[in-house]
Amino acid sequence: MLLCALALVLAACAGDDDDKPAAEQKAASSAPAEQQGRCKDVAQPTPRDGGGQTKPKQPLDASKTYEVELRTSCGSFTIRLDQKTSPQATASFASLARNGFFDKTIFHRIVPDFVIQGGDPTASGTGGPGYSTRDPVPGNASYAPGVVAMAKAGTEPAGTGGSQFFVVTGAASGLTPDYALLGKVTKGMTVVQAIGRLGDPASGGAGTPKQSVVIEKATVRER
Repeated sequence: MLLCALALVLAACAGDDDDKPAAEQKAASSAPAEQQGRCKDVAQPTPRDGGGQTKPKQPLDASKTYEVELRTSCGSFTIRLDQKTSPQATASFASLARNGFFDKTIFHRIVPDFVIQGGDPTASGTGGPGYSTRDPVPGNASYAPGVVAMAKAGTEPAGTGGSQFFVVTGAASGLTPDYALLGKVTKGMTVVQAIGRLGDPASGGAGTPKQSVVIEKATVRER
């Protein structure tokens, strides 16, 4: 089980709508449910073997900005990739996203106030693209809410990545600098937090979801 070493590291505030301008309240209430972080009840996609993918040979252009939008059954959120810190992991993630690898996969691990984890087409927590990457992890790496990093098995060296990634949702994750920094959520953190509330607290670090959250489409944008 990836991120198994984190199982013991377990450890939303809602604003008062009355304090918001009337126009803002109206805009929020008229937005689609998914944009407000409300999750649709969907069936879990059929698991598939994601192995046999081709590992990118070139890093992403360091002079460009790359963002990956993940459209999920709870709404969309956007990750800005940090290709300067983790050139191998970001090139791999962008390549997999462009090839539809993440489409119709689920967040198979959801630990409330800790992380949401996805990127495994087998939905078992053991799947991957058939190759691995490795990037140096800064000694001062901080895993604050919204940070996205690559998941790895406890026996793998620091900075190892495959296709599984996690988004930090808890303020005190307690994670050590062992996980390659993929990027940060720049839009849709409300959606991420909504997904983070769908883990079964009784399952502890296993993070068993209470309902399926599907990544419907991953889209890469560059500028």
